[in-house]
Amino acid sequence: MLVSSSLGTLRRSSNRESGVKLRRRGCVQALGALLLGSLGSARAQREEGPTEYQVKAAFLYKFIGYVEWPAGSNPWPADALVIGVVDAGPMADELSAIVAQKSARDRQLAVRRVAGPQSVDGVHVLFIGRGAAALAEELLRTTTARPVLTVTESEAAFALGSVINFVIESDRVRFDVAPQRAERKNIKISSRLLSVARRVV
Repeated sequence: MLVSSSLGTLRRSSNRESGVKLRRRGCVQALGALLLGSLGSARAQREEGPTEYQVKAAFLYKFIGYVEWPAGSNPWPADALVIGVVDAGPMADELSAIVAQKSARDRQLAVRRVAGPQSVDGVHVLFIGRGAAALAEELLRTTTARPVLTVTESEAAFALGSVINFVIESDRVRFDVAPQRAERKNIKISSRLLSVARRVV
């Protein structure tokens, strides 16, 4: 249910402006196909459909393909792109299942559980779950000037400065994006991703 309804919302969002209808529809279909491909095995295993965190994990993995990190200033190992997860229930397990045997931007992917601000070194993407509300402010402050794509799942954390925030709207997983925050981190978010966001701040 979450996947089909989320993709339906993505498709409807592509029709907001008639002048770019076809271009956005192509983007939405591409994202939808990629997302369905990521969740195909999970769908087959669970007749009731993917869970909220399976959908979020698939989105998070696909976000990487629409984000550019700064060239020539990356201190992290060239052979690994690290997704950090902070207190997000099953998110780390779902992400690990999705990224197994996969790569992004010609780099291997790794999922790491992050305990707190002292553990964010070497992380490219940082997902802060609802359960980490007490740590969110310090984590976001620690990564303010770093090229780390921060993703949250609460309005409070988004207000504190995350770049992308998941929301549940009418039982659909959607996301809001703050591209200027990414720019301050020297990260560039593709307009293709912005075009299918629920809201661009």
